Amino acid sequence: MRQFNKFKHTKGFISLWQYTLRFRYMITDEAKRRVKILTFWEQYGEEATKAAFGVSRATLFRWQKALWDNQGKIEALNKQSTTPKHKRRRTVPLEVTRFIIKERQWEKLGKEKLAKLLRDDGVAELSHSTVGRILGDLKQAGQLPDPVRVSLSGKTGRMIERKPPKQRKKLRSKGHTAGLVKADTIVRFTNGVKRYIVTALDRETKFSFAYAYKSHSSQATADFMATFRQVSPLTVTHVQTDNGSEFAQHFDLWLKKEGIVHFHSYPRCPKMQSEIERFNRTLSDAFIKRHRYLLAYDLAEFNRRLMEWLLWYNTRRPHWSLELKSPLQYICDQLPIRESHKCWTST
Repeated sequence: MRQFNKFKHTKGFISLWQYTLRFRYMITDEAKRRVKILTFWEQYGEEATKAAFGVSRATLFRWQKALWDNQGKIEALNKQSTTPKHKRRRTVPLEVTRFIIKERQWEKLGKEKLAKLLRDDGVAELSHSTVGRILGDLKQAGQLPDPVRVSLSGKTGRMIERKPPKQRKKLRSKGHTAGLVKADTIVRFTNGVKRYIVTALDRETKFSFAYAYKSHSSQATADFMATFRQVSPLTVTHVQTDNGSEFAQHFDLWLKKEGIVHFHSYPRCPKMQSEIERFNRTLSDAFIKRHRYLLAYDLAEFNRRLMEWLLWYNTRRPHWSLELKSPLQYICDQLPIRESHKCWTST
């Protein structure tokens, strides 16, 4: 593959650019202060330098030697790490290690129970936190027994080793202040028939949408999110969901394709989804309870009536959080006058 250099035939520019980067990023304010002190020491002597800056003679010579050893480069005076070169290592008696490994063969005991067994058997008097640190060291060294979990395959009848799933790092909306859409799922049983209502709500304007599906798949939620983006008068840039399986795979792929950031709430933390949880309660009390039969046996009619209720909810229902305005009225009030009048008929 051919490579092109845009600075070709430019003499002296690269050297100047390298010096600029070096002085901008590699030389700290502390190094500049030390250079200033060394210059003052050379001009006015040791006594005046000590009185003016409170720096000892040994420190001045140490700084001067650092400059000489690095050919006068100022970054040699940057503050170095003060971490000890030789750190103390935790020493654990061999009988304690053997006792913990032996007891963990029977069951995965915690630090509190192991500390009690150590104390009861007269092996050692250790606190819970100390035993926990010892467990961490043994786990890191691979000395603790790790039993293999197996399950029976229904298709082949063979035993399959169950490996722990790899947890991928998830984004959180902590500190996010821009527009955010929150999504969730409502599950309802009627005469043994299971249905799923996917809901979404804009955190700032409270514009809401919902749709019922027969399946709990990520394809259904991806279809729902595409529909919400079409009917919403807002630009969807960030979406927050819980850690349910319906908000993975196809749903996540659709968000990445559309350039939408996907946030996840913390496990067992419904407060992060408080707005959508409150909308789910309103939707359940005001609409779903009255149409349970349609939800189970006529999903198309249920969704048609749901659209009528959502039109009333977004255009007519006053909200306390919006100063008793409807979501659509609140959105129009935020627009400039010309743009608001222009879009009123289409909305």
